[in-house]
Amino acid sequence: MKVENTQVQMRKGILEFCILEIISRGEVYASDMLEELTAARMIVVEGTLYPLLTRLKNASLLDYNWVESTSGPPRKYYTLTETGRNFLEQLRLTWTDLVASTDYIIQNKKAQQL
Repeated sequence: MKVENTQVQMRKGILEFCILEIISRGEVYASDMLEELTAARMIVVEGTLYPLLTRLKNASLLDYNWVESTSGPPRKYYTLTETGRNFLEQLRLTWTDLVASTDYIIQNKKAQQL
């Protein structure tokens, strides 16, 4: 078993949460999302991002509007809907619980080794 496969699955598991967090800051263009996710070492490609954005839009968690660009075609900027903000708040609570649970298990192991 390769550790890289598990690492990829862990990243995929939190990708939706990370995308919603990025969009929660205000209007954002998809390439800016890709840039931030890449900088955070989430290693996402357009072929992963765009279907996920479409799924989130179809679930009424986000919306978009077209903005004319001076250097090319119009750009699609994403924002969270009210439903999306509520959904993200629930994910934040879940994330906090997961981090606390994982930290507990890690710390418990360290305590047993002492």
